[in-house]
Amino acid sequence: MSPLPSPAPLARHAMAYVLAGGRGTRLMELTERRVKPAVFFGAKSRIIDFALSNAINSGIRRIGVATQYKAHSLIRHMQRGWSFMRAERNESFDILPASQRVEEAGWYSGTADAVYQNLDIIESYGPRHMVILAGDHVYKMDYELMLQQHENSGADVTVGCIEVPRMEATGFGVMHVDAEDRITAFLEKPADPPGMPDKPEMALASMGIYVFNTEFLARELRRDAADPNSSHDFGKDLVPYIVQHGRAVAHRFTDSCVTSGVEEEAYWRDVGTVDAYWQANIDLTDVVPSLNLYDRDWPIWTYSELTPPAKFVFDDEGRRGMAVDSLVSGGCIISGSHVARSVLAHNIRVHSFCDIQGAVLLPGVIVNRHARLKNVVVDSGVKLPEGLVVGEDPEEDARRFRRSAKGVTLITQPMIDALTA
Repeated sequence: MSPLPSPAPLARHAMAYVLAGGRGTRLMELTERRVKPAVFFGAKSRIIDFALSNAINSGIRRIGVATQYKAHSLIRHMQRGWSFMRAERNESFDILPASQRVEEAGWYSGTADAVYQNLDIIESYGPRHMVILAGDHVYKMDYELMLQQHENSGADVTVGCIEVPRMEATGFGVMHVDAEDRITAFLEKPADPPGMPDKPEMALASMGIYVFNTEFLARELRRDAADPNSSHDFGKDLVPYIVQHGRAVAHRFTDSCVTSGVEEEAYWRDVGTVDAYWQANIDLTDVVPSLNLYDRDWPIWTYSELTPPAKFVFDDEGRRGMAVDSLVSGGCIISGSHVARSVLAHNIRVHSFCDIQGAVLLPGVIVNRHARLKNVVVDSGVKLPEGLVVGEDPEEDARRFRRSAKGVTLITQPMIDALTA
């Protein structure tokens, strides 16, 4: 007797909808030219690649991405790296800029409105479930497991959540849950977040990931759009309304986090500040990093430029091209300099007699001779002058560049130009 067939994956009938329109002002000058999801991360990827890769790896083959703020580099990246979806296989990848589709104002007024304005496109595909994702977090997660919990629990909305230290939850939606993980209260970005009943020092925070039945979501979006008192936001309006009038259930990230078996934690990061962005990148240089980018079973897909191999030249005493505990991408040339615990994106030139430690260098950076850099983030295309010293004099760094509270220095080309103006 043959075994009963396993049920079809729910992801096959789901659509992922990625909200990628927010600037991310806490990243300061890194988002002056690009939206936060388009910021480079981990030497090769963009931040949005994590949500998109999770969707693909989970088995979701219909994806929409809502864009708004300075979206050109994000749209170009997705066109180049994510155009492999095929309509004849019932796959789709829609880039959905704010475009006056509902009213003349045009702009998305909130996260829920960014979905509401494209309901006709969503309904034309007829997905059974909608997986709403934030496009600006770094993590690996199997959405199929969250979809299964949603289906089995009979929830109207399932909210992905993580445990965070209580006073670090002020920037999140914070939940109260009962013994069955039903959400009994939802507070958006509270000044004094409530602790968990069994862990008062911790709070249960929303990851900005929601699963809905599509028909239910469409009804709620139309109801919310007609409410003149709503800000049309999932965290502020839609989810709290469903908590009060329906059935909202929490999905714990630890139940669906993807690991390769060697990580010590369920890894999720909001890289929304310069300090958090720098730290998350530098953490990748650990011998066993908390986020494993080398796991071939759950790859992070991206657009990758055609580049020659990285190159290290000169082996003279005092002029040795080398990098240790570092990620170095294609097209880089380390010429007679020492690089340690750093992350170098593609096509970077480090000229001779430089000492670079704790640096996150974005594509196309040129570091001229005799530079000394420590704990820096350098924006793409920046040309650092010969002899530049950063990371040794906090007052001097703060005068010339953007220095964070934790001592990370952000450098952009306009800052460099101002030095000689």
